[in-house]
Amino acid sequence: MSTGWIIAVIVIAAVVVLAATVILRARGRHGGPDLKRRFGPEYERTVARHDGDTRAAERELTERVERHGKLSERPLDPAERERYAQRWTAVQERFVDEPREAVAEADRLLAEVAGARGYPDAGRYEEQLAALSVHHAHHVEGYRLLHRATRAGATGTDGGTEELRTALVEGRALFDDLIDTDGTGGRHRAGTVSGTGTGDGSAPARPHTSWSLHRGRPKES
Repeated sequence: MSTGWIIAVIVIAAVVVLAATVILRARGRHGGPDLKRRFGPEYERTVARHDGDTRAAERELTERVERHGKLSERPLDPAERERYAQRWTAVQERFVDEPREAVAEADRLLAEVAGARGYPDAGRYEEQLAALSVHHAHHVEGYRLLHRATRAGATGTDGGTEELRTALVEGRALFDDLIDTDGTGGRHRAGTVSGTGTGDGSAPARPHTSWSLHRGRPKES
């Protein structure tokens, strides 16, 4: 190889190294703020799970984005949305008399809806949760709470009714996100457990249904 070619190769290699350094430094400056904006409360939860190690948390979140950021959600047709909404309403009705069973059913329903939207199937909970956290970061904690409560219930170590209700309410926020595929801002929302509306002022198209934590039937208003 001639001296000219050797010099050219060295110059090209130097340019590549310099470009890579600039990119890495840019990521170092902007990765934190960008990840915080994208993941919101999920960012803080991930940092806490890594015992305050921000770099480790950001590596994990960056890996999630790289794996699932390009996932394209499959839209649901109106009939599918309505069927899922009806099933969630049935879950909330069941909560009155069978809170543990209702929470377990809500956990399964969320997994099913996520699979229908194009996320990893329900048999891969951790992977499904990671993918959901990339696209629904502000509400993914609800799924985590439901799944945790379901597992605790299976071993008889779950908390009281109030903890189960909280899991169901938080899970519903993600459910609403997943079935609202046409940008209607929640017009397909299912009913709400007593006193646990989303507070966004959106009015459901069908009668609003509320549930009490005490035994009894739901009433429409």
